[in-house]
Amino acid sequence: FRARDDVLDVEESSEALGKTAGKDQAQQKITFPAVYGLERSRQMAEEERRAAHAALALFGDRAERLRQIADFIVKRKA
Repeated sequence: FRARDDVLDVEESSEALGKTAGKDQAQQKITFPAVYGLERSRQMAEEERRAAHAALALFGDRAERLRQIADFIVKRKA
């Protein structure tokens, strides 16, 4: 969640986010994009999504909702 949220703060408009975009950078917060860059931050979020899917494989269809949540967190636009 954190990596994706930090990326969205850089990429999306305030209107899309429903909060002030770029606020983290303006406050000089240590964020994933500030430390790793945007592309690597996106990759890290995707790696975590895949890891969540792998961890849930053991549960089969019973974990489908959890997989959907992981997908939503990483692929959301705002």
